[in-house]
Amino acid sequence: MGTHVIKMPDIGEGIAEVELSVWHVKVGDLVVEDQVLADVMTDKAMVDIPSPVHGKVISLGGEPGEVMAVGSILISIEVEGAGNAKDVPAVAAPAKAAPAPAPIAQAKAAPAPSKPAPVVAAQAPVAREADERPLASPAVRKHALDAGIQLRLVQGSGPAGRILHEDLEAFLLQSPAQTKTAANPYAERNDEEQIPVIGMRRKIAQRMQDATRRAAHFSYVEEIDVTALDELRVHLNEKHGAARGKLTLLPFIVRAMVVALRDFPQINARYDDENQVITRLGAVHVGVATQSDVGLMVPVVRHAEARSLWGNAEEIARLATAARSGKASRDELSGSTITLTSLGALGGIVSTPVLNLPEVAIVGVNRIVERPMVIKGQIVIRKMMNLSSSFDHRVVDGMDAAQFIQAIRGLLEQPASLFLE
Repeated sequence: MGTHVIKMPDIGEGIAEVELSVWHVKVGDLVVEDQVLADVMTDKAMVDIPSPVHGKVISLGGEPGEVMAVGSILISIEVEGAGNAKDVPAVAAPAKAAPAPAPIAQAKAAPAPSKPAPVVAAQAPVAREADERPLASPAVRKHALDAGIQLRLVQGSGPAGRILHEDLEAFLLQSPAQTKTAANPYAERNDEEQIPVIGMRRKIAQRMQDATRRAAHFSYVEEIDVTALDELRVHLNEKHGAARGKLTLLPFIVRAMVVALRDFPQINARYDDENQVITRLGAVHVGVATQSDVGLMVPVVRHAEARSLWGNAEEIARLATAARSGKASRDELSGSTITLTSLGALGGIVSTPVLNLPEVAIVGVNRIVERPMVIKGQIVIRKMMNLSSSFDHRVVDGMDAAQFIQAIRGLLEQPASLFLE
């Protein structure tokens, strides 16, 4: 038997160090070739580190949240044969292993059983990390939420460690302290939970703090009557939805941004504040803020100006799926020139979005509500929506920002104008 040492790889782009975000294996695990061992975080994206060999994990080179230099020892694996560790210094004492193997990694390492294993009668709580997301179906997650159970404490008996309804029931029977607040919502609580800020959450915190510190934010809010636009959307979905796919509101807003930016090139720009240079771009690369399990990500619809309504809709959907599943590439998460952010039905009345530096503008979409409006002296019910957008006042003047949003408003309230050339 020999030892195969895997070093922190050179991910490119001149990166000298990366943050170890999460282990998917622990000491003693058997791993197979191409199984994901760990996730590391660069300035732009989460990157999977796969195993190039089959073997047994004998030591881990760092803790989640630790910043590691490229070329440092990441993990050591016992393998058949000599391994590659002849000229590598002996690995130090094993680092503290991550408490639980990741479900996906285990699924690759061993075939799933045909039937769920029986629930163990004396099931002890599992000591997973606070930010670890165990494998479970949406129905099981809702069951746990309703019962006041933290899924990270439950031992899963399904394939690849998946948590089943039976596991929740067993946990309820054995852990009355965990369900005390569910049984009595007025029970006094003194519990605390410390969650380390690592990985994507740390990057988000750094970027938001950096953006608010460096840019001179100001926001501008305008209400828009989207009654005609929504009627057009519904009509197009009824006529073409089966063949071309369903349209949401977002591709219409992207189209309005593209058209409006023709007259406001100073808003489709990046500001290098260190070198005091503004770069205006002809290409409109729209970042679409997307919530994922690991936090906010901004995949980029490249060349939105060259895509049709359905082309932008398809690309938005594809990128959102990639971001939420953690499969978006670094290229798909970088290079935007302006950002669109929306909370959908949770969009509230007004928001103050934070700029995605080095961009100088972000357009925020609030929810659509039906409200009585006065039109030609008559009170009518209309579908109204606010745009809450932020700009970098170092680059964008208030008048330009207001006129830009008013241009978007005109396009959306008269949706036929979106397609006039």
